[in-house]
Amino acid sequence: MRFTFPHSHAFRGGRVTVENDGTAGPGCLVEFGDGVTVIAEWQAEGGGIRLAVPDYRTAKGTPVTARTWRLARSGDGPWRSERQS
Repeated sequence: MRFTFPHSHAFRGGRVTVENDGTAGPGCLVEFGDGVTVIAEWQAEGGGIRLAVPDYRTAKGTPVTARTWRLARSGDGPWRSERQS
């Protein structure tokens, strides 16, 4: 799986593109709009996705602490992030 956030970090209500690349397992790539890519873990959760993103630094060097996000589709529209922890 591949998850792409258009900004340098995820935030509540932010858009995210979800691409199923056909690989099995919980490992995935998370790409941010500033070019940073991290390896994270995901799992299906009801009609959504639970995405655990590790600590990382933005391209400008700002530290971002690890967080778990619930990703949900807004109706038949785009995927959005909802912070879990």
